[in-house]
Amino acid sequence: MKAAVIVFPGSNCDRDVTVALRQSMRTGGGKSEPTLVWHKESDFPGVDLIVLPGGFAFGDYLRAGAMAARSPVMKEVVRRAGKGVPVLGICNGFQILTEAGLLPGALMRNAGLRYVCKDVHVRVESSQTVFTSKYETGQPLRIPIAHHDGNYFADEAGLAALEDRGQIAFRYCEPDGTLDATANPNGSARNIAGIFNKTKTVLGMMPHPERLADAPLGGTDGRPMFDGLVEALS
Repeated sequence: MKAAVIVFPGSNCDRDVTVALRQSMRTGGGKSEPTLVWHKESDFPGVDLIVLPGGFAFGDYLRAGAMAARSPVMKEVVRRAGKGVPVLGICNGFQILTEAGLLPGALMRNAGLRYVCKDVHVRVESSQTVFTSKYETGQPLRIPIAHHDGNYFADEAGLAALEDRGQIAFRYCEPDGTLDATANPNGSARNIAGIFNKTKTVLGMMPHPERLADAPLGGTDGRPMFDGLVEALS
């Protein structure tokens, strides 16, 4: 499998994602290496997966992800996404995907107007995708969040469409998978922590699976996402 990690001024999780991908790509003795692609590039070699990592692209000026969505490289990301190349956006990457029009809705300031950095639990809403095939539907995961603008918003018609089409990927939950308001760290509508596009080839999520993808980091609940992508796309 070949993967590209897009790097913007202010990205700070590009190395974390690269390490997590490399770990899964090299399972079994492979020597594949993710490619880091600078935001000013208008083209890059063919890949099987594109990742937009977390961070604070362009300092989150204007709106989180708004400037990054207009970087030269994003025209190529949008073009390839339109051809079915899987795209994963994590945290700031999720914000960029909504600003670029690859995912519906918007990420607004957290309901408490505070930056939140802690482990949370999220429930897998569908295992029938290239991103979640190593999980079980309904499985609760412990994964860190670190964001100031993670409050997912869409109007009621948009939220209903996400529900009807099965586009909700993850929801904030209690450790046992129960959904309630106390498990929601940022005020996101319907406890949404991540969504797919209509074809489920683009995923945006606020939690950071790369930060719990290796036991020395304190857990491995994020590892199956990367293992599953490598298995499906190799």
